[in-house]
Amino acid sequence: MSALFPTYARWDITVKEANGTTIIDNNGKEYLDFAGGIAVCNLGHCNERVNSAVKEQLDKVWHVSNLFHIEGQEKVAQLLTHHSDGDLVYFCNSGAEANEAAIKLARKHTGKTKMISFKQSFHGRTFASMSATGQDKIHQGYGPLLEEFIYLPFNDEVAVEKTIDETVAAVILEVVQGEGGVIPGENSFINHVAKLCQENGVLLIVDEVQTGIGRTGKPFAYQHYGITPDMITVAKGLGNGFPVGALIGKEELKETFGPGSHGSTFGGNPLAMTAAEAVLETVFEGEFLEEVTEKSQYFMAKLEEQLKGIDVVKEIRGSGLMIGIECTKEVADIMKKLRQQGLIVLNAGPNVVRLLPPLTVTYEELAKVGDMLEVQLKK
Repeated sequence: MSALFPTYARWDITVKEANGTTIIDNNGKEYLDFAGGIAVCNLGHCNERVNSAVKEQLDKVWHVSNLFHIEGQEKVAQLLTHHSDGDLVYFCNSGAEANEAAIKLARKHTGKTKMISFKQSFHGRTFASMSATGQDKIHQGYGPLLEEFIYLPFNDEVAVEKTIDETVAAVILEVVQGEGGVIPGENSFINHVAKLCQENGVLLIVDEVQTGIGRTGKPFAYQHYGITPDMITVAKGLGNGFPVGALIGKEELKETFGPGSHGSTFGGNPLAMTAAEAVLETVFEGEFLEEVTEKSQYFMAKLEEQLKGIDVVKEIRGSGLMIGIECTKEVADIMKKLRQQGLIVLNAGPNVVRLLPPLTVTYEELAKVGDMLEVQLKK
């Protein structure tokens, strides 16, 4: 009998080792991993640069607390702000914590509590980030949530226009809804929201937990839209598997998050910063991001060609190497059969197969997965 809470509906796979795009279970079976720890291992499993950096740091110092100056925090903060529209960084351990910090900062800075989020969004499972999430199934059973969150339809400009005014503290959104079905924000919608926020003195928080750190071919997905958020939240791919999250914010928010206003015991510890620095120095290289874009264009074209005309396939959509295949039926059985074939994928809601390969995936691996999907979806 397991001593674990049954919080997760686990697959019947135990991973023994992993490298790059490949994971091997305890029976020796190999799988192509197109889940990547849920958009975490952007540089693939056991990336040599990240592993070497963390191993070297292990023999120096693991943890000292944020009462000390931690050099790695300054280095990673510089990389994040240099490649975004932010000026300052707060480090934590996860995406939920980053969103929690953003919500607290928005309320404290504006003195207002009303916030706008979107239906089918996902922002985490702490009470504040769960309250920001526009999915009933995430809320069920927990009693009253944080008050004054308004959930509007995604990609609906009129709904935002009717709701937003000077009484709103912030709007929080994903420019591509991940858990909600891999739904890209329309360019006109994202830009209209940004414009309305600016006109009404409302802070704009962009949740880049799943879309950030090169996933869409740019450092951050919001950069495809030409907007300037007040806050950006990141995690997942930031540490390539090492737990780390961050809130990136504008200079004018600085005094609101002064000493004692917020904190994290483990946030920004030397090991996490070492992992994040190695990741960012790799991912934020121009040639690396250009290759991500080229791979994504190749893979999307291949999927469109191979899956076109298959009855069960309703739509293929996404951004960069974050792709959703919406089907006309629930995909749990499809995912199970793909695992039996040796391919790990995720779902995004009941009807969408979600593909999140490492950004280091090869063209050969992409071609192989396209073939596997074609075979399975035709059945």
